[in-house]
Amino acid sequence: MSLTISDLTAVRSSHPEAIAEAAARRVRRPLVGDGGRLMIVAADHPARGALAVGGQRLAMANRNELLDRLTIALSRPGVDGVLATADILDDLLLLGALDNKVVLCSMNRGGLAGSSFELDDRFTGYRPQDIERHRFDGGKLLLRIDYDDAGSLATMESAARAIDAMAERRLPVFVEPFISRRVDGRVCNDLSGEAVATAIAVASGLGGTSAYTWLKLPVTADPDAMAKAVESSTLPAVVLGGEVSREQDATYEKWRKALSLPTVRGLVVGRSLLYPPDGDVAAAVDTAVGLL
Repeated sequence: MSLTISDLTAVRSSHPEAIAEAAARRVRRPLVGDGGRLMIVAADHPARGALAVGGQRLAMANRNELLDRLTIALSRPGVDGVLATADILDDLLLLGALDNKVVLCSMNRGGLAGSSFELDDRFTGYRPQDIERHRFDGGKLLLRIDYDDAGSLATMESAARAIDAMAERRLPVFVEPFISRRVDGRVCNDLSGEAVATAIAVASGLGGTSAYTWLKLPVTADPDAMAKAVESSTLPAVVLGGEVSREQDATYEKWRKALSLPTVRGLVVGRSLLYPPDGDVAAAVDTAVGLL
C-alpha cells in the first residue's frame, strides 16, 4: 500500500502495527557501499527542542513540511540514508522511503536545548535493543563535555554503556563529541583545533571496545586545523553540517577540505541541506553529494 504524508495520522490511529510491519519488510543495504563513502541526511533536531533554522525559530516545527523535504533529499542520487528519532523514522517507514537506505537512530535526546540539564544528556531516544528489533543499521549519540558541569560525567558514563551495548549487537554507533562551556547561560561548543582533538581522543576511548565506533565531527573553526585534530584517532569519521549559513559556498569548501582527510568517510548534514537559504533542497543535496 502506497501512503502519502496526509495518510499518516489515519494509519497511526487505526493500524499502529503498520510501523513494525514496514520495518520488517524494509530492504536493507550495507552501511558503506562500494565507493566507501557515506552521505546521510540528519533530522533529529526537533526532539531536542531545537526547531530553529537561521532566523526562523519554528522552521522545523511543521512536520509535514519536514517530511516533504526529507523525502526529496532521500530520493536524490548518492544519498545513502537518514539519521532521525523514532517519530520521524516511523513516518518514513510508512511512506516507504527507507528501502535500500542506511537508517541511523538518534539515541540521547534528553539534554533539551537551553535547559539547566542540557549536559546531563539522558538516553531518551532509541535503545540498542530497539535498533536491533527494527532491523535498523546503527545509532548516534551526542557527547558534550563541559569541565564545569557535573552532568557531563553522567552523559559520558551512559554513552560508554550505550557503545558497549551496540558493540554486543555488532551495530555501529556514531559518537558526536564536543568540548563545551556555558557562555551567558547558553551551551557553546569549542571548535578550536585543540578542543576538537581533545573531544576526539575522549570519545574514542569510551566503552570496552571501539570496534563499532564511528565519529561524527564538526569542522574546526579554522579549517586548516582539522587535519591535525583528526590525527587524534584512527576511527572512521563523518563530518557534520552545523548551522545554516548564507555563505553556502564557504560551507561546501570546508566540507570538501575535510573530506580529503584520510579518516573522514562522509557527511551527515541536516538543516544546511533541508533548509538551504534558496529553498532548493534537491540542488543543495546534489551539491553536497558532489563533494564526495
